[in-house]
Amino acid sequence: MEPTAIADNYIAAIKKGILKTMSKMGISTLRSYAGAQLFEAIGLERPLIDKYFTGTSSRIGGIGLEQIAREAIARHRSAFDRRQPGTLDLEFGGEYHFRHNGEQHLWNPTTVSKLQQAVKYDDPDAYADYARAVNDQSEKLCTLRGLFEFVPAQPVDIEKVEPAREIVKRFCTGAMSHGSISKEAHECMAIAMNRLGGASNTGEGGEDPARYTPLPNGDSKNSSIKQIASARFGVTLNYLAHASELQIKIAQGAKPGEGGQLPGHKVTEEIARLRHSTPGVTLISPPPHHDIYSIEDLAQLIYDLKCANPGVKVSVKLVAEVGVGTIAAGVAKANADEVLISGHDGGTGASPLSSIKHTGCPWELGLAETQQVLVLNALRSRIKVQADGQMKTGRDIVIAALLGAERFGFGTAALVCLGCTLLRKCHEGACPFGIGTQDPELRARFAGKPEYIERFMYFIAEEARGLMAQLGFEKFDDMIGRVERLGSKKAVEHFKAQGLDMTAIFHQPDAAEDAAMRQTQTQPNKLDDHIDRQIMEKAAPALENAERTVIEMPIRNTNRTVGAILSNRILQKHGPNGLGDDTLQIVFTGSAGQSFGAFLPPGVTLRTCK
Repeated sequence: MEPTAIADNYIAAIKKGILKTMSKMGISTLRSYAGAQLFEAIGLERPLIDKYFTGTSSRIGGIGLEQIAREAIARHRSAFDRRQPGTLDLEFGGEYHFRHNGEQHLWNPTTVSKLQQAVKYDDPDAYADYARAVNDQSEKLCTLRGLFEFVPAQPVDIEKVEPAREIVKRFCTGAMSHGSISKEAHECMAIAMNRLGGASNTGEGGEDPARYTPLPNGDSKNSSIKQIASARFGVTLNYLAHASELQIKIAQGAKPGEGGQLPGHKVTEEIARLRHSTPGVTLISPPPHHDIYSIEDLAQLIYDLKCANPGVKVSVKLVAEVGVGTIAAGVAKANADEVLISGHDGGTGASPLSSIKHTGCPWELGLAETQQVLVLNALRSRIKVQADGQMKTGRDIVIAALLGAERFGFGTAALVCLGCTLLRKCHEGACPFGIGTQDPELRARFAGKPEYIERFMYFIAEEARGLMAQLGFEKFDDMIGRVERLGSKKAVEHFKAQGLDMTAIFHQPDAAEDAAMRQTQTQPNKLDDHIDRQIMEKAAPALENAERTVIEMPIRNTNRTVGAILSNRILQKHGPNGLGDDTLQIVFTGSAGQSFGAFLPPGVTLRTCK
């Protein structure tokens, strides 16, 4: 290859990398990117930050120049030392794929095989081996929570601890769409979580309406959480009406700043039909929600969704990053019922390898900040908090609960239960286990069963119960927000662990003694005086008997989302096809408010005139 071609290829690669990184930050121009300080430093000491990265956010302290130099010198020596005959010239590394003698991975041959043995054969001993391998991180230093330890307390009899059947109702499977993963895997998770009383999540890909009808044996494939994402793939009135919870996806933990991405080769005719798109065309949802520019916009969308399905709960998915607590406070004020703090770990069934590193923060940081801000501002009582991001064991959920979470999400772990071995072929659609693929031949290999996920969730809950007994908690609710029961390990024998300071995570806000640590009340119902209530009274002939009806009434710009509650009523009575053309005509005099005519079904015509 000519030197000029080598240089051109290098420049092209560097340029693509820079543009990709800039796009993650939501920056359009290089001038705006320079000096924006949108990064957070994790694991660097404060004097180093102040001198060399002045103004950069850093919350947990860490190493200084001496430790950085030590690691750099070690790498240099490794590169230039004379090697023994027969040894490889280069190390494998193993940053993305597990390699023996490479980077430490919590998902490794031992943990994967032990978990799959546990759930397949209902083997508590195998689960105990799995949990021990994951939880014993004092030397591996794979996560922040691996550096935590519980503060001893007066234990209680485990027989007095809340039963596992109640704890599993707090569990959710991750927002993995039918498209990023196969139909078989997606439906298997939904059946399992519905049996448990927990929740599965559609992801941002819509859902086949056929799943809304229960199976003959009583099982249901309907995902109780339905996600509303940037490009709103597959979002219809029928989709909204069959949810117990609607989740607004502002960003995702796996690759914050990039949004959802489904490669064209995964967009089959079936996936295109569910998403109302075109087969073979890559689907990308922009990083921030395309019509969410402020908390006011978010509040309006929350209101829209609650009108589209009266009585539904609305959650908002945020990414763990510095400042997320302030956004979570806005979410609470916007009348959301839950906020999800998603950690940087994990991936989706479509993430390219270049998208799952160096973005976002550990959920421990985001969850702690969210809890502190909500408690300090007397907002915690109004909203639930969920956390997710590579949760694997009962220890993980107990730590998350002590930091303030009430619900817990499992993504990769659920897929491992169904057969995944983390080959990192999801984005290629080449999963040999029929999980992260749309290839019919590969999907035929899927061997997962709902029982596997059910057993996993019960194993997690029983492990959590054991820890609750040790910590003296009989009720799960009593454990939420009790951060004083966490501390950091005092002696970690690794030079890069020196200087770590977890004070920011374990901080207790200066709030009133009786301040709520968890949700204790529901958000106010703002739909009682909705104008659709009046419309439905006047439109009874059309609603009940599909008789042609014309209504005239005044409207003001304070009347928001007019027609959405009405639309839900029509869907419940007449199905997704609605009414015949112009069966119900409503002529308004005045100016309409936001979201006029949102989610209207066939057969309804709204008009305004001055």
